[in-house]
Amino acid sequence: MYDQIGGEPFFERLVGFFYDAVERDEVLRAMYPDDLSEAKHHLLMFLVQYWGGPRTYSEERGHPRLRMRHAPFRINRAARDGWLVAMGSALEAVRSELSDEQFAEMNDYFTSVAHQLRNV
Repeated sequence: MYDQIGGEPFFERLVGFFYDAVERDEVLRAMYPDDLSEAKHHLLMFLVQYWGGPRTYSEERGHPRLRMRHAPFRINRAARDGWLVAMGSALEAVRSELSDEQFAEMNDYFTSVAHQLRNV
């Protein structure tokens, strides 16, 4: 899918829209450091790798281990739902760049992961 949707520039836009939404959400914003640069980079590299692009994330950080990396954070229903709203709005912002099938596949993935990472 990485190549089909335009490679890293697509994911840069998606991550940008996502973090715009994070900055407006009190619950989510409190989970991040003041400077979002590193978090943006990590998410960008993870998504690029997950969707078929370069493996820079693993080269820089090792195996993704999503549950382990998110374990220090209190991810309750409100945090999960806020994350889904933020990612949903980001996906909608790039909706015109995706086919219906691509949009559904990405939306399904993000929904599944959000539910899996809830730990409270």
